[in-house]
Amino acid sequence: MKRGTTLFLKMAVIVIGIPILALCIFLVPKFGDFAGGLYPEITYMKSLVLIDMYAAAVPFYIALYQAFKLLSNIDKNQAFSELSVMGLKKIKYCAITISGLYLLGMPLYYLMARRVDPPFITVTGWVIIFASIVIAVFAAVLQRLLQEAIQIKSENDLTI
Repeated sequence: MKRGTTLFLKMAVIVIGIPILALCIFLVPKFGDFAGGLYPEITYMKSLVLIDMYAAAVPFYIALYQAFKLLSNIDKNQAFSELSVMGLKKIKYCAITISGLYLLGMPLYYLMARRVDPPFITVTGWVIIFASIVIAVFAAVLQRLLQEAIQIKSENDLTI
């Protein structure tokens, strides 16, 4: 693969990470304050929302780092290697973790949506959960295809 294509994809990975970082810095604290304001009688509401959202950001950035490493492997002509398989496996687990964390946080988002008109919060949560599951399935399929390609390659190397 041409280096320009992977360079473009590496830049896309960085560009994807910047807005999420901005959301974590500027919007998530306001969202936590908003949740705490909706339910002042539940003193830990703000903390739970912040913990859930920041905890989901950690596997997101781990997955972005693994995608960056995967693109670096492609640049080094090591796309068909166990390192790439492990990277896809980590991306899959990160996506599952993100969807699990948001699924655990859905009761909080449901409580918030009950007091907000229109209830966009639960829809956004379900979109994040669904998108993470799609990414996990896609990474699992790519991981399996890559493992089969590595196996075929090693069998061909042995027969020649």
